[in-house]
Amino acid sequence: MAKETVLEMQHIMKIYSNGVVANEDVSLELKKGEIHALLGENGAGKSTLMKVLFGIESPDQGKILLNGKETTIRSPQDAIAKGIGMVHQHFMLLPSLTVAENIILGVEPRKSKLFIDMKQAIRSAKEIADKYNFDIDVTAKVEEIPVGIKQKVEILKALYRGADILILDEPTAVLTPQETEELFVQLEKLRDNGHTVIFISHKLDEIKRICDRATIMRNGKSMGTYSVNEISTNDMSKLMVGREVVLSFEKQAPTLQGVMLEVKHLNAYNTQGVQKIRDLSFEVQGGEILGIAGVEGNGQTELVDAITGLSRKYSGEILLKGTDIRRESIKAIREQKLAHIPEDRMASGCAAHLNIQENMFANQYTDARYSGKFMLRSRAIQSRCDELIREYLVKCKSQKQEVGMLSGGNIQKVIVAREFSTGPDVIIANQPTRGIDVGATEFIRRKLLEFRDAGCAVILVSADLNEIFSLSDRLAVMYKGNFSGIFTDVAHVTEEELGQYMLGLKNDFANGGVSHE
Repeated sequence: MAKETVLEMQHIMKIYSNGVVANEDVSLELKKGEIHALLGENGAGKSTLMKVLFGIESPDQGKILLNGKETTIRSPQDAIAKGIGMVHQHFMLLPSLTVAENIILGVEPRKSKLFIDMKQAIRSAKEIADKYNFDIDVTAKVEEIPVGIKQKVEILKALYRGADILILDEPTAVLTPQETEELFVQLEKLRDNGHTVIFISHKLDEIKRICDRATIMRNGKSMGTYSVNEISTNDMSKLMVGREVVLSFEKQAPTLQGVMLEVKHLNAYNTQGVQKIRDLSFEVQGGEILGIAGVEGNGQTELVDAITGLSRKYSGEILLKGTDIRRESIKAIREQKLAHIPEDRMASGCAAHLNIQENMFANQYTDARYSGKFMLRSRAIQSRCDELIREYLVKCKSQKQEVGMLSGGNIQKVIVAREFSTGPDVIIANQPTRGIDVGATEFIRRKLLEFRDAGCAVILVSADLNEIFSLSDRLAVMYKGNFSGIFTDVAHVTEEELGQYMLGLKNDFANGGVSHE
């Protein structure tokens, strides 16, 4: 029996004030009780289309039909009132509040105008969790629960507000394989209960696993809607990018060229003074990629911040090419040819209000090639910037375009171009392809392998297990501030086994065990 249509977006057109056509005559049809994938490269128009649906943006043309009736969605509050909920890629929870307080926030049950009925709030939160079989302690503080549970709390927030249509933006980006599978079970239950889920993801294998249909976008246009069981991941990639995409690479065996980075008995602390790394020691040689997997919050951020000089809140030694960097400035560390692709491209990777040229050369203005005795060498900078834009395939109007106006994938390419153009000996790549499209992902992964083959030492911190498996020569798993396992035979490690180490169910070092080296 054919499923009924619950929502139609017809001939949506959205042009931003800077002249960028984000959506050009895009139509989307959603059926009741389906999980519908929305995929495309960064800048393809997915986010804009969802902002229109959720009332964040107004379309310049086109209309939205909800249950067959034309409607206007003026704001997110309006969308929620009409039964449309959205779970953003970056969680919108308040860490200091409990799960129940987050779920009922803004629609609190009250004893009076002044007082919230907290007992009723806890009962209501527990009822909605039980209704959808989400096993969650609603009295726990959000800052104390795992990331997989936080994802479920975000979904419950939307369901509590009556969402029949649920938009999930990159919902598995920070989940372990086990947490991802748990989420998929919950989404299938929601689908079976008549909810409609829009699933935005770059992970084509997950789309094949969980989705019923897929709408594919490219350059602001819809490339069509397809039944997922009738289209291959190869064909999906081609429709998204317009060419063949290769995300698994034939690697030659590493040619090791001596220790470039050594970490000895590192104990590191976060900004609140909480210890996040405990007596961690390891080394990385030139010509290898050390992949570091783990659930976020297990010390990866503090490790990267210590190595790159962003934090001094640690004890122990970090030796970069034999030099202890504890008292070195960030500039001095960088001058030892260390490159850093940061975890959050907008917070610490770029200056969004500055243009492409200014961002690409932020770490090179003292280089003699670009700086004279009194003035910058403008022509040399402009010429080199154009070369990098071409080499790194940055889609932009000109090098004077503000970085903040680019798509996520192109912002990442600007950052990678800046870092790699210095000829690094050591690369710290923290989530280098998170939230970017398959074309940009393929490009950045190839570049990492090129530097590894040229003798560079690479630390790759990633939540994308496909990325970890395809690039790593050695693989370490971080759990509670130390390595729970280290593997040299990466090809024979399964996702399920890795997930057990990520969750602490296995730990080779907990009781004096040995690594898989």
